[in-house]
Amino acid sequence: MATTVGTIPNAVRLEEGVYKVGDTRVSLDTVVYHFNKGADAAEIQSSYDSMSLAQVHAAIAYYLHNKAKVDEYLVKQEVRKAKIRKELEKYSKPGMRKILLARRNGVDKNWK
Repeated sequence: MATTVGTIPNAVRLEEGVYKVGDTRVSLDTVVYHFNKGADAAEIQSSYDSMSLAQVHAAIAYYLHNKAKVDEYLVKQEVRKAKIRKELEKYSKPGMRKILLARRNGVDKNWK
């Protein structure tokens, strides 16, 4: 009979509709993206110092054990991000950055 020695607590948590790694603010989306681009756990961890190497390994293991569920979640996240981008585009206008920088630097003659 096999005995379970221990488990990894809270490899991933769901917070406001986004999966986060352990107790960090790093999204599972981020880890999976880098992992699927060929980065190993150590490379991912070096880019996000709030995660331990063990947390990165746990996140990758969670992804691999729940691949269908996570892939479905990632597709939904892309749809959500596209909707947000589209909504934000309503409020942007060409040249806005240039206008705001001119105002900040005091060189916009139309701004008082």
